[in-house]
This record gives sequence, C-alpha cells and structure tokens, in this order.
Amino acid sequence: MIIEVFVPPIAQRRFRRVGLGLATRLVVALGLVCLLLYPVMASDRPALRAEITVQRDVVALGDLLEGVRADLADRPVFRAPALGETGTIQAVRITDMARDLGAGVVETLGLTQVVVTRAARRIDTQEIDAALRKALESRSGLDARNFTVVFDGTPPSLLTDPAETGEVEAKDVVFDPRSRRVVATLAVGTGAEIKRLRVSGQAVERRARDSVSQDARIDVARVAGQVARRPLSIGTVIRTADLTRPEIVARNETVLITYETPGLVLTLRGKANEAGALGDSITVVNLQSKKTLQATVAGPGRVRVTAPGPGRVASAY
Repeated sequence: MIIEVFVPPIAQRRFRRVGLGLATRLVVALGLVCLLLYPVMASDRPALRAEITVQRDVVALGDLLEGVRADLADRPVFRAPALGETGTIQAVRITDMARDLGAGVVETLGLTQVVVTRAARRIDTQEIDAALRKALESRSGLDARNFTVVFDGTPPSLLTDPAETGEVEAKDVVFDPRSRRVVATLAVGTGAEIKRLRVSGQAVERRARDSVSQDARIDVARVAGQVARRPLSIGTVIRTADLTRPEIVARNETVLITYETPGLVLTLRGKANEAGALGDSITVVNLQSKKTLQATVAGPGRVRVTAPGPGRVASAY
C-alpha cells in the first residue's frame, strides 16, 4: 500500500528554509500513521477460524477461513471427519491450499491447527428400544407398555445426518416367544443415505412395584453370589425362597478334613454325607476310622471340625 501526501508549494519552500529537521519529523509522523493503519490493512486478509462444525462430508474453504472471497467460499478442500467425530487440520495445510486457490495471504492469528467437528444426529438406546417395542407389538402381539429390551453388550446408538428427521424403524425382526430373544436391524433414512444397525437382546417384562409381593422385593446387593434353587424362566419375578448360597461341597464328595487345636493341626481325608454351602454344618465320615463327625464347610472340598473336649483327641479320630 502506497500513501501519497500532498505538500503545498508554500510548505515546500518552508522545508527548504528550515532544513531537514522538519522533514524528518514529518516522515516519522507518516510512519506512525502507517503503523496505525496496518491492522486495518491486515483485516482485509482472510483469517483462520479456531473451531468449526460442518454439516457435510466435505470441508469448504469458507468453513475454515473468515473473510474469504465469495467465489472461493464454497470450494471443497478437505474431507470432513466421520459423523459425530472431531479431527484437526494443520494451519500450514490450510494456508498453502488458500494460496494455491488464489485466496492470498491468510492471517493465522497464532493458530497451528483448526478443530473440525462433523455434526450428527445421535439416535440413543431409548429411541432404539421404543422402535423395537413398537415392532414387536405389531408383529408378535406383545404389549409395548409392559416390557423393555435389554440389549446384549454395550447399549446401542446410531449416528445419522443431522438433517435426517425421520423415525428409526426396526426391520427384519426375529422374536423367540419361549426364550424372549429378539434380533433386528434398525434403519433410518432413505436411499443411499440410509443408516443401519444390527441389535440383539432380550424382551424383559416390566411390572409395577406395587404388583410385586413383598418377598420379591429383594435388595440387589443380597442377590450377588447366590444361585437359584430351581430353573427360572426369563421374566420370572425372583423371590427370596428362589435363591440360596451356592453349594461348594457335594454329597458323597471326598473332602479334606482339618482339625485345629492350640499347638496341633491334623488333616485327613473323609467323605461328605451331605451337600453344603460355605459355613453350613454337615456330617462327614473319616475314611480311616469310619467314624462320623460334625464339620463346618470351610471352602470347596474342605471342612473344619470343632475341637472336642480335652483328652479325647485320640479316641475321637
């Protein structure tokens, strides 16, 4: 940029009379004016944006640069990240691309990269569950209000274009009434833009808490580590009487009998007359003496015998 300053003839004659001092000061003043005008001049250049969100699968030059010429703004220059993903583009790649396209010098504003996010519509597990229940209601006669689908593995979700406003549909639904297993394909969109997701899970009945008997309202923490006393079908309401501690000693199993008393530990082999869980009291037979003993289940295949009174150790074992 060239700044021309008109100096009237009378001023020119005065410059000659006063010498170079005034002229020097005038040059300095003009320099300060140029420095003040520099930001204005620089603002005419396109500038990098720090972060952008794009709707399409390509990134245009106008997405990356603010103030780029209108004829270049829609020019595609990079591929966008996958739906819902975020990536970065190095600033030097953008400035080189802009220069090659004729956009001129780009103001980087100190940025080394631009963060690019691809917009997406996320269809969450709740929407997928609703679509499956709707399909099962119309095809299998189930009441969608009385069950939910517990999915296998990680709760599913589906990403699609943010402009896609259609409902997700469950297709190719396979339902086994006996096991209540369900497999289906979720789809949203039309034509080439359709997105699909394969899911599987179990249709589990939902019941109001007030309709469940008191003995079925079991604390989940108490259920952990227990086993069912009888086969339970899917959807069965579990009651306290249905659960028990797992048996770790089986009936007629050969066990290791441990007898401990201060200063003495005896171990011998025996046979369990009964099955038992950890801490249960059962009877076992000493395989050497053939005597029946009362023992406590101490672990898998192990029992512990309570010490008898003084002076009876030899006769008892």
